[in-house]
Amino acid sequence: MVLAHQGITNTHIENCTVLPTPNEIKDFLPLSDRAERTVLKFRSQIENILDGKDSRQFVVVGPCSIHDIDSAIDYARRLRVLADKVSDKLLLVMRVYFEKPRTTVGWKGLINDPDMDDSFHVEKGLKLARRLLIEIAEMDLPAATEALDPIVPQYISDLITWSAIGARTIESQTHREMASGLSMPVGLKNGTNGNIGVALNALKAARGSHSFLGINAMGQVSVFRTSGNPYGHIILRGGGGETNYESEKIRAVEQQIKDAGLPPRLVIDCSHGNSKKDHTRQGGVFGEIIEQVRAGNRSIVGTMLESHLNPGNQPIAPSVEALEYGVSITDKCMGWEETETLLMDAYHRL
Repeated sequence: MVLAHQGITNTHIENCTVLPTPNEIKDFLPLSDRAERTVLKFRSQIENILDGKDSRQFVVVGPCSIHDIDSAIDYARRLRVLADKVSDKLLLVMRVYFEKPRTTVGWKGLINDPDMDDSFHVEKGLKLARRLLIEIAEMDLPAATEALDPIVPQYISDLITWSAIGARTIESQTHREMASGLSMPVGLKNGTNGNIGVALNALKAARGSHSFLGINAMGQVSVFRTSGNPYGHIILRGGGGETNYESEKIRAVEQQIKDAGLPPRLVIDCSHGNSKKDHTRQGGVFGEIIEQVRAGNRSIVGTMLESHLNPGNQPIAPSVEALEYGVSITDKCMGWEETETLLMDAYHRL
């Protein structure tokens, strides 16, 4: 749809494309009974971990972002095998991130730009994302993602076990309201500068009731009233040049959460500020967290790792075929061999 430039509205809009409604996408790619059972089962298990009814740790592990469906499925199959080996102590959740918040500009993720060429075929991206999530769920593997665009959950949230609100959006009222209405547990990251207060405020907000604008499954603009999400929790990811996974810093955050009258439940992101953006340091951070859990810490319920089939990252190429297989095109990741070793080592130590 081309919009006329009449000097009053849409003066900086070049065109507008109408997307299929969430229901239309879901009718095209329906949720199978097996996939639904997977999502409901693992949401319940993470809720039990957050409630202290399940002593396991959950680990959100996988690529920084999804850009290639084949390598994502390859990763999921490997993770499924590993998940069975460690399931009595670790609940493995695959990181399946389709949207990338950018500090300035850059590739915005598979949903926004699936062809990685600024063509922004969003309908194609939504279908690719949903198809991948269905395949992962039918493997009996839970999926995690970042909730960035407030419209996208209508298209894929029925396939998501755990969501995060990122450090760049944690102060956004829109994202706090969205978190209050999401149907799965939601992790809330501290700010990019390391500020814990914004995450604590977001946690309070997400647990409360809100009314906000959005679209319903039929694509109609609607007012949503939420009851609040009781399974919000803080993610410590470091920031501002500082880490925040050390035991004394975790104790300080625990006290802040308790002072707010909330249950101290923490997930530690071993990447980003806590690894100082060095993917080779993630293993050391993860090992320190496991030691704290072994020493009796009960507020740490989970960890996050950025991991792909092969280590490091690479620049975006003109096509998927021109890229090195299984290597991140966003943040640097650890490779599969290191990931498997770390998780098996954690399993034996717990």
